[in-house]
Amino acid sequence: MKLRDQNDRPDSRRALQLRYSPAVMQPNSSERGAHEGNGLSLNLQPEPTRPPAPGAAAASPESNEVRVNMTSKPGESGGGASSRRSRVNSHSHTHSQPHSHNRGPHHSNPEAELEPPDSDLDSGEPSSSFSELRCLFRWLQKSLPFLVIICAKLVVQHALGLAVGVGLFTTFLYVNKNIQTQVFLQDRHSKLQCVWLLVFLTSSTLLLYYTFFSETLHYCLIFLSPTIEPLGFWEVLWTVGITNFIIKFLFMGIKCLILLMPSSLVNYKTQGRWVMLSEELGQAHQATAPVPLWFRYLVTYQEVDGTPGLTLGVLLALLYLIMKLLGLYGQSTSILKTVRVFLNGEHTGTAATRSQCSEAGDVCPICQGEYRDPRVLLCQHIFCDDCIALWFNREKSCPLCRTVITEKVYKWRDGATSPHLQIY
Repeated sequence: MKLRDQNDRPDSRRALQLRYSPAVMQPNSSERGAHEGNGLSLNLQPEPTRPPAPGAAAASPESNEVRVNMTSKPGESGGGASSRRSRVNSHSHTHSQPHSHNRGPHHSNPEAELEPPDSDLDSGEPSSSFSELRCLFRWLQKSLPFLVIICAKLVVQHALGLAVGVGLFTTFLYVNKNIQTQVFLQDRHSKLQCVWLLVFLTSSTLLLYYTFFSETLHYCLIFLSPTIEPLGFWEVLWTVGITNFIIKFLFMGIKCLILLMPSSLVNYKTQGRWVMLSEELGQAHQATAPVPLWFRYLVTYQEVDGTPGLTLGVLLALLYLIMKLLGLYGQSTSILKTVRVFLNGEHTGTAATRSQCSEAGDVCPICQGEYRDPRVLLCQHIFCDDCIALWFNREKSCPLCRTVITEKVYKWRDGATSPHLQIY
């Protein structure tokens, strides 16, 4: 169907009810040119008021109807008119719904508003969709090359100190493991292996002190301050660490000497008490050796600091000494118990009679062999004296019924040395 002129067919006019005011709506020049190029012109004019026809319903003065004049140039194909008519119809259906409740000023739809874009992570503003942990991970990922460069520079500057620390730590692990193995073997331990460990520890210590002879690091063993200038924080920390390892080496050498003693003089239980006592004394020495170094570092002040700097240093040093004395007081309790066990021995049970061993099957539950110096515990279970002593190095209850036998686990009787680094 073709669109015809309004003057030729006045009954084919169609009313569009708009939400806007009934003012004259005219397209701008760009839109007019576009319509003229397509052969279609739209004239939007308000419909003049006229009396209603007989039998027809009276139009409301507030209907705000406008007339759309659609004219096409002659010679236009029917397909083009049909497509334009479909576009006009879709436009008219969109605006022909009643909007009596929107007569006020026009308000924009809040749903049509664009959401603000997410903040850029590169600008440093954290986005709400990323957690702080993820932001930290991305920062580390970006900063990784710079951290690697700085770490490489630090390694080059402190290559000697780091090499010494790695060497001392590996030496400690190697000797500590071998000493525990030799203690576990009891009478079957190797004397030659013990001699090798003793020589290895002695040579490592002498080589270290010879390398740093000008610093007089061996003064720290006798509670004196070494000749290190300037004595800064990192120098104190490095010196305390080296001294701690050397004291460990010293008492590990004492354990090797205990293992080299003949079994006729020192049996397994006596050997365990000696090893335990040496470890407790070694830990006490490690706790007291750093005191002169830290005290000197705390009281040292620059000339520009004057009297306030000296006063603050003395107060900090006194506070350090008080805290150190409290720590040593708590450690003295453990040392006294160890000395008491060393002097009086540990009574884990009584000697078992032959009848009791026969009732138990004449087989030790731990070593699965015949009883050697059998002992009866409080729970009436029987074990070899050496076997149960080895068990109580790690536990304080019966291996069978879990009845508590001892109050304290004397774990240092197995020859182990504490890996704890006492830096203060």
